[in-house]
Amino acid sequence: QVQLVESGGGSVRSGGSLRLTCSVSESTTSRYCVGWFRQGAGKEREGSAIVDSDNSISSRESLKGRFAVSQDISRRQLYLQMSNLKEEDTGMYYCAAREARYSGGCPLRPSAFTFWGQGTQVTVSS
Repeated sequence: QVQLVESGGGSVRSGGSLRLTCSVSESTTSRYCVGWFRQGAGKEREGSAIVDSDNSISSRESLKGRFAVSQDISRRQLYLQMSNLKEEDTGMYYCAAREARYSGGCPLRPSAFTFWGQGTQVTVSS
């Protein structure tokens, strides 16, 4: 089964930037959609952005302009570039994959994803 490993988290001041990396054990093109999710303390896990199996990208509307997802297909890596970070962005960030063979497309919904990385912590302070 596909394996995902996140890296790049850390502590940053408000207004700062971080780039998270998700390293995937196998090619996702035509096989998986991959997404970035986050969970703050006491909050539900929510989707931030996804790369579908056809390599199209979509993001949560509220994060557009600050968060951008991209990928390097040759490296099998997915990135989440986060800028102008706010304290409310603090949380654990996860990378997850969903097999493309399932109907329903690639929803930005944690329950739709099967394979998860262990997460990387992002802490934003004032």
